[in-house]
Amino acid sequence: MRTRCSFLIPRRRFMSSLLSLLTICVVLYVYSLNYVSEPSPPPDVFNDVQTVHKYEISCSAIYDMDPVEVGKSLIMRRKEAVEDTDQSLVNLTANCSLFIQSRGYDDVCVSEEEKDFPIAYSLVVHKSAWMVERLIKALYSPSNVYCIHYDQKSPPQFIAAMEGMARCLPNVFIASKRESVFYASISRLKADLHCLSDLLRSEVQWKYVINLCGQDFPLKSNIELVSELKKLDGANMLETSRPTDYKKERFTFHYELATVSYEYNKLPVKTQQVKEPPPHGIEMFIGNAYFVLSREFIVFMDNSEVVRDFLSWSEDTYSPDEHFWATLVRMKGVPGEVPRSHPDVTDLKSKTRLVKWQYLEDNLYPPCTGGHVRSVCIYGAAELRWLLHYGHWFANKFDPKVDPIIIQCLEEKLEEKLKIFRSAASSSCRKG
Repeated sequence: MRTRCSFLIPRRRFMSSLLSLLTICVVLYVYSLNYVSEPSPPPDVFNDVQTVHKYEISCSAIYDMDPVEVGKSLIMRRKEAVEDTDQSLVNLTANCSLFIQSRGYDDVCVSEEEKDFPIAYSLVVHKSAWMVERLIKALYSPSNVYCIHYDQKSPPQFIAAMEGMARCLPNVFIASKRESVFYASISRLKADLHCLSDLLRSEVQWKYVINLCGQDFPLKSNIELVSELKKLDGANMLETSRPTDYKKERFTFHYELATVSYEYNKLPVKTQQVKEPPPHGIEMFIGNAYFVLSREFIVFMDNSEVVRDFLSWSEDTYSPDEHFWATLVRMKGVPGEVPRSHPDVTDLKSKTRLVKWQYLEDNLYPPCTGGHVRSVCIYGAAELRWLLHYGHWFANKFDPKVDPIIIQCLEEKLEEKLKIFRSAASSSCRKG
């Protein structure tokens, strides 16, 4: 793994850092005396219909790491969060004109570059309807196409909200086939495959497809993504590395989906049955579930008997989405091939997703300021500048119940960047 600069504070800066910390503490104390007891402002409304709650905060100041505003964001998130309910999105999408106007879908400016380079998205989601809507809105272009696969186990209000968005937005649709998704099982991979199959049959002649989950958020605007995708020139981008002995166990033994007594309810459980080697002499690689794949690669997959055999073989492996894509892009002759002789492509080299692991904090990157789940950071507002400058295209995880400010500020900063990039576009920008 490539050595990165440490973010640990040098000793000579200890006193200045301590003084800064004391200043922040004083600011927080004064702010809490004056503001914490005040009731939260009412949620934003458009014609008396509830939309996403907005917080009174300066995202520009947070981006500049202003201690007063960062401290203010910490106080805000510690108060009882305003919940953007799934039902409120159901209510809003009951009137499509109102939904489109209130959320600004009718005011999207599309450059000729974006129009000529449509992107497809596969969204595998199961909760937090407004978070899914905000994710789509942050990436929205009338030129793109968006497939939503919702978990069959999702709450009725969430499903109704997804159906409502698909009804209101002509380039958003629900996957024609849907799975009950269980963690680390083949169902997670099949959910993406259902969307990919539908996207291939879409009238939109998209150039690349990107998959997302409900706790992702973009770090680049749509026009920036178009620019980055053009640079790939047909290549695929995803994590693909040689497996460790520990990871090899995930596909050398047979796993069975079983009921467990913790968190997931059902999980693939390892048996002592050893699997046959992969079909067609396929060499295994590992990565993660996230990909950026060319249309040509997906067309190849859709018509390949080898891919179908490999998918069938992967049915009883653990977390097959974390080796399926990583292996396929290494196959000789596939469109956008990553040759097997090439070095590992790690999560830090691939720009598909920026994930901050708890055990690498203070080493590869600064500490998480939000929270953690399964050793993965849920980002906080203080990481805004770091996220936008790291160079990745998307990040994971975000949760409005942990820190709603970071999501709001990313929305604002992306909108600012969008205006700058589109104003500099070589062709005129027209409304979608």
